Amino acid sequence: MYIAAIDQGTTSTRFILFDQQGKIVAVDQKEHQQIYPQPGWVEHDPLEIWQNTQELISSVLLKSGIRSSDVAAVGITNQRETAVLWEKSTGKPVHPAIVWQDTRTDKICNAFSLDGGQDRFRSTTGLPLATYFSGPKIKWILDNFAGFREQAQNGEILFGTIDSWLIWNLTGGPENGLHITDVTNASRTLCMNLESLDWDAEILKTMDIPRAMLPQIRSSSEIYGKINLGQLAGVPIAGVLGDQQAALFGQTCFDVGEAKNTYGTGCFMLLNTGTRAVQSQNGLLTTLGYKIGDSAAVYALEGSIAITGALVQWLRDNFGLIQNSSDIEPLAKSVNDSGGIYFVPAFSGLYAPYWRSDARGVIVGLTRYINKGHLARAVLESTAYQTREVLDAMNKDSGVDLKALKVDGGMVFNNTLMQFQADILGVPVIRPTVSETTALGAAYAAGLAVGVWKKIDDLRANWGRDAIWRPQMEMDERKKLYAGWKKAVTRSFDWIE
Repeated sequence: MYIAAIDQGTTSTRFILFDQQGKIVAVDQKEHQQIYPQPGWVEHDPLEIWQNTQELISSVLLKSGIRSSDVAAVGITNQRETAVLWEKSTGKPVHPAIVWQDTRTDKICNAFSLDGGQDRFRSTTGLPLATYFSGPKIKWILDNFAGFREQAQNGEILFGTIDSWLIWNLTGGPENGLHITDVTNASRTLCMNLESLDWDAEILKTMDIPRAMLPQIRSSSEIYGKINLGQLAGVPIAGVLGDQQAALFGQTCFDVGEAKNTYGTGCFMLLNTGTRAVQSQNGLLTTLGYKIGDSAAVYALEGSIAITGALVQWLRDNFGLIQNSSDIEPLAKSVNDSGGIYFVPAFSGLYAPYWRSDARGVIVGLTRYINKGHLARAVLESTAYQTREVLDAMNKDSGVDLKALKVDGGMVFNNTLMQFQADILGVPVIRPTVSETTALGAAYAAGLAVGVWKKIDDLRANWGRDAIWRPQMEMDERKKLYAGWKKAVTRSFDWIE
């Protein structure tokens, strides 16, 4: 028996088949277009994402020779705060998907913060007012297009994060498609109550978002319904987790105090806080970790960093300094250090622990000595420094000093970065044997729901260590470099009036 996972990320979609040991049997991937209509705006085409998903399912089943009757269930994991609005009767999006990185809702967020500040909804949602989350994106679309709010009130226009969009299409679309999401994705809208795990009536009223357009909130692991088209027709969809929660689950961070860091387009560190929602005093997000069927919800603290892997892509696509993302490591290794420069990639403002939408990217410390190798190294080091800031905040909030960091995502195969990460954190960094932990987490959630695995402890047996990096840097050097980074970050503030 196999478990399938749809991993719908910010830059690409993957379809992966796993066996019962959590090993990858077959995989295919497809990038989708990144649309930048104006500075600070980022969009995706939901129909392109849906088309890519269908093509990937077909190609993987064809390539592997595995029949749909051998697939026990499908799990879905997705970019979390990206907002899609579509017509219920036709399935056509009424607007391009507004991506989590998009900053067009800054005026909406600033207006809301005039009454109660940036933390106005934090005690209810665990989140600050920020352009990152999907609730303000819904409001922006409804505010800017005549007639949309009335249609939404009548249930004629539906909202969903990407998981909802895919599930609705997979289960029938206009012909009775399921309109659902899970607690982890709902917890990223700025509209879900952390205690009740339902949409918060007061916040919906404040934001003027009709409840009729919102999906039903379900657990992360249960049989929601069956796929009714294509080669997977009849296979149950049984697991849904936002991508970072899926990685927490795939890394088997089931105990309080266990943490993981995913290095993707952005960087996301999550710490399991158990069945208690810990409100952050240090700029972190309080979020749902996962909810397995009828079991109690498990919460997490999260540090979100907007730009990490995306900075390498920027160096490749906008500057042509490298041809492939993997070329960054040899270029960075052509020098011994960053030559005293720091790169603060506040392209969409700064996320945790600052939450400054007025910040913009800066490179500081430039001299005639600096060459492209130093720039490449500064790009990698910025990811490690930002992770250190988040870890410091987590240690303060949780009162637990992290002993090691489990890592996953595309950048964990960059040994130079991983060694510097261990050096700047002062703790070991551990990469698991299966680095596709996001997709694996979704597969685990689906497999649990259909009985492929009986309990979450069965999943720990699948986890294995592939590599470990131990700190080698002297304490004084670590302090000096980190102090320079903190100084550099302040130079990015107050750029946007």
